[in-house]
Amino acid sequence: MAIGKHIEEFHGLPVFNLEGALADGEQLPAAGEVAWRLHLDYDASDTFEQLWESFLAAVDGTAVRALVVGSWWGDDSMMPLTEALALIVRSAPRLPALRGVFLGEVTYEENEISWIQPADLTPLLEAYPLLEELVVRGAYSTYGELAPPYLRPVRHEHLRALRFEAGGLSGTVAQAVAACELPALERLELWLGTEWYGADTTLDDLAPLLDGTRLPALRHLGLENSQLADELAGALAGAPVVARLTGLSLALGTLTDQGAAALLSGQPLTHLATLDLHHHYLGEQMQQRLLDTLGAAGVAVDLSEPHGSGDDSPYVANGE
Repeated sequence: MAIGKHIEEFHGLPVFNLEGALADGEQLPAAGEVAWRLHLDYDASDTFEQLWESFLAAVDGTAVRALVVGSWWGDDSMMPLTEALALIVRSAPRLPALRGVFLGEVTYEENEISWIQPADLTPLLEAYPLLEELVVRGAYSTYGELAPPYLRPVRHEHLRALRFEAGGLSGTVAQAVAACELPALERLELWLGTEWYGADTTLDDLAPLLDGTRLPALRHLGLENSQLADELAGALAGAPVVARLTGLSLALGTLTDQGAAALLSGQPLTHLATLDLHHHYLGEQMQQRLLDTLGAAGVAVDLSEPHGSGDDSPYVANGE
């Protein structure tokens, strides 16, 4: 599995592709009724800066609520996010209603997830103190080298949802999230990835997020797309934070019967509204046990995309 489709909705709004509309001379929707997608095709003649300026000229920035940034690099797949992010940061006074931002919304046909080069997100959070949702897809590691600061400790009063999508996540990201003060954060999703693409997040890195002392508003936790799914399940079985969650996810990873058994033998999970385990390596008996124990108690357990318990080479859903 890899990311093969563009999102159609973001921050509760339908996604609208600006570049295509401008090229075709389409009438644009009202600024606050869509999530604006800015994307450069491989053969685009404009730069992202030119596309950004066209966006600000064509759309009432004061009403823009959500922004989806696809390829900012055109035919240069190794161009980092730095300059494009700086444009968005500098434009903050012109986008006072912006509440949702998705950076790097591309498919594998446009660029592999491990090739997308992010940047330090701290200036974005500082420039948009009312931002509520942030999703970033990209290579959050440097393949064994010292990882740059993708997020520095910051206090943000309004961020409610934060997701890092990566084929390999540096442990510095989890450390940075734990070091931030995010009193309103309700959803946190980390795609931890595989060591083949630079994943080095450890249980020690995640410990401050699991002990329940950070993120007081957290209600949904996703530790996803991970080759350490069984170890994560064991840690979550006794993690204090789980008691106040309504949603828990170990989806997209390599969860086996061993990890599921650890979950079931730990603290009760019947208070959860959802348990997302899709893309897993569970046997049929374990799947039924989960449904009998949790599904029967009213928990919505997602066991879709089974890969069989006999697979001796389990893989995460999104690596390269």
